[in-house]
Amino acid sequence: MSTISSIGGGGGGGIQQIIALRQQIIDRSQVLQELHKPEATGAVAKTDEPASNFASALTSALDGVNASQTKAAELGDAYQRGEVTDVARVMLARQEAGVAFEATLQVRNKLLSAYQDIMRMGV
Repeated sequence: MSTISSIGGGGGGGIQQIIALRQQIIDRSQVLQELHKPEATGAVAKTDEPASNFASALTSALDGVNASQTKAAELGDAYQRGEVTDVARVMLARQEAGVAFEATLQVRNKLLSAYQDIMRMGV
């Protein structure tokens, strides 16, 4: 309870604590990203090359979302079997997959809206 009151107290120390916690989260996130690099080297090399057209860009983006969802499912299953003991890694993978899916859903909605606007235009 004292931690909450010291953070919410409005003093400069509370802000410094928040900034320090934020930096710790960023550092841990970078470490987790480094851990994921050996597993995802094939996917990274595939997305680094420029897309020749919209269809290939969309396909590669959807493949990336599918890969992140598959990875999250595999980590979740491994955690349930007791093979993975790092809960943070499992939750991070699930959050990444969720954010990727939400972004894909928003792109789909925008594309559908643009298509409907074009169809309503008079020639």
